[in-house]
Amino acid sequence: MRMDRRSGCPINLSVEVLGDKWSLVVLRDIMFGNLRTYRDLHGNSLEGIATNILADRLKRLTEEGLVTSAPDPAHKQRTIYSLTEKAIELMPVMVALGNWGVRHLRAAPELAARSIALQEGGPPMWEDFMDELRHLHLGAQQPKRSVLAELNRDGRWQVDSGWVSSLRIVESLDGPTDEGPVVSRFGPCQERRGS
Repeated sequence: MRMDRRSGCPINLSVEVLGDKWSLVVLRDIMFGNLRTYRDLHGNSLEGIATNILADRLKRLTEEGLVTSAPDPAHKQRTIYSLTEKAIELMPVMVALGNWGVRHLRAAPELAARSIALQEGGPPMWEDFMDELRHLHLGAQQPKRSVLAELNRDGRWQVDSGWVSSLRIVESLDGPTDEGPVVSRFGPCQERRGS
């Protein structure tokens, strides 16, 4: 079901899909936090998204072809959300938005560091991250580089465990390590609520 659009202007068309407060935040959490279920998206929302808003945005993002949903084979009542190629191609836009916020708004330093690291990494890092997202969400071949693992090993963005939650993964995209890399459950500008 596609909405009627106000005009064919490419900026207008993009804003009609992504211009509300919550759509980009939900995409951010799936993209950078690898939050793939409704419960994870709601429970880890820095901004405190309401349940009805989250359900609506997931439905809209699915209708727009940015997200797909599939039953979780491990839990019959849970749905797994995945980014489509169309959404993965928004990653450089998300980096640009984050860095615009760093430059022009009062972004908290501990929440801005990951955006800065992505900006400094430039297009080669973004391409590698998009390849990693294709692997995680679309089943593409596992890339040699894990940008998520690199960002998590880079102490510039990490903050005290009271603010940022991490998830240890036994095997990274780079392969197993002693403890596994720390992969953040939160995006480039997220902290744990209620800590």
